[in-house]
Amino acid sequence: MVLVINELADELLAVVAEEDPLNDFLDRTDTGAVLPDPAEEAQFALARRAQAIAERARALEPGVTRGVLLQQADALVTRVESRLVEHTMWDFVVSPIAKVFAGSVAGDPDRLAALPRYLAASARRHVDGAASGRLPVGRRAKAAVGRIDAFLAEPSELRTDDPAVLRAFADYRDVLAGLPGRPDERSGLCWLPDGDAIYARLARMHTTTAHTPRQLHQTGLDAMARLDREFEEIGKAPAARIRERIRADPSMRYRSEDEVLAIPRAAIARAWEIAPKYFSLLPDAPCAVEPTPAERAPGQSVAAYSPARAVYYANTYRWQERDRCIAEANAFHEGVPGHHFQISVAKGLTGVPRLRKVAWINAYLEGWSLYCERLADELGLYSGDEARIGMLVLESVRAARLVVDTGLHAFGWPRQRVVDYLREHTAMNEVEVQQETDRYIELPGQGLSYLCGRLEFDRIRAAAAADPAFELRAFHDLVLGTGPVPMDVLADVVTGEL
Repeated sequence: MVLVINELADELLAVVAEEDPLNDFLDRTDTGAVLPDPAEEAQFALARRAQAIAERARALEPGVTRGVLLQQADALVTRVESRLVEHTMWDFVVSPIAKVFAGSVAGDPDRLAALPRYLAASARRHVDGAASGRLPVGRRAKAAVGRIDAFLAEPSELRTDDPAVLRAFADYRDVLAGLPGRPDERSGLCWLPDGDAIYARLARMHTTTAHTPRQLHQTGLDAMARLDREFEEIGKAPAARIRERIRADPSMRYRSEDEVLAIPRAAIARAWEIAPKYFSLLPDAPCAVEPTPAERAPGQSVAAYSPARAVYYANTYRWQERDRCIAEANAFHEGVPGHHFQISVAKGLTGVPRLRKVAWINAYLEGWSLYCERLADELGLYSGDEARIGMLVLESVRAARLVVDTGLHAFGWPRQRVVDYLREHTAMNEVEVQQETDRYIELPGQGLSYLCGRLEFDRIRAAAAADPAFELRAFHDLVLGTGPVPMDVLADVVTGEL
């Protein structure tokens, strides 16, 4: 039985890798494809293969690998049937050009050679989608056109001067420029054909729960109210005043470029030192902290973890404008014991199929790292109240995502209402507010996974802690030693049902 389910998991991994060979968790040995094939017939053929594998797995006894396989197969089918590729223009996960500019295409002769066909097929999907009423948001199409114009003006970014590649980008750009677009007032999925049903499926995929959009919206509102009380408790002032100070007070910014690296290095060192008390499963090597490479820094987030290099990247670009208070929470989230522990331990798992090591289950991945931000507070790792306020600042963004993502896609909020909500309820500066809003528009449901996953971790741990024999290190080892799984599967693992 174990042999059969492992073989099915390997079959599904090949399908997942063919759907998106640019996935950061995969490598070139996982698939023979060099770029995704966005053509409708190719995408739906992959969905049928995934469904067939899942049907064979359902006939087997329940188990962790079976649970991961079924979720990953359903997620692939959901991605294909949602047709986001048809109207997503410039999102970092879904859109055709974002995948290309993410880094792994530059200088790769096989992938560069495949670009003309890839862009032409993507253009056909956009045109067909528009003809079926799935229009892009107009401002996002314009942003994509601007991104391509910038590339064509300086094509060294992809380390190619191949005329065929440049011509393909120019042709793709012209298609985008000619597409009709939705106004900002109709930015959400609910304004598109079958949008309500598609969003409900995406919400289930990203959270791995059965929570409805309305339930998730209320969860976000409740979390925001709780966080406001915590702001006032730690900051000794109304939450709104604290957020405004973070936005407006220059003393809340970094004081030097060196500090951008020094703060996370110190935080990670503290966490690494005490980790053996709370984790038996440890990475083979500590997490390095490096500045975000200069060529990528302008378009990268403030902090990121590289699974390939086991490096925490701190973005020093325009460091004078960046908030210092969130540096430690980001270090615990991205570095130790967050993504660095989870991803490193998963890579080293033995006796499980590769799918169990690389499954992209965001509720688990991001839920764990958000859990680690709070765990760091529980273990006394924050250097002071300013850093603890930073923890609340980041969690407020995750809570706001539950409110505005559902607001956009389930309840028809116009873009401006999202902007207004983020301005009022988070400490993000105006650039971040605008960027985050566009992210939620083009990646519906993904923002739900962070706090929803964290709350599931909290619930599972609380239930386990009711046992007098509960031991925190054993709980962490069980969670990490299972690898990325849907949250209901994790609950069954912790209770011993799987």
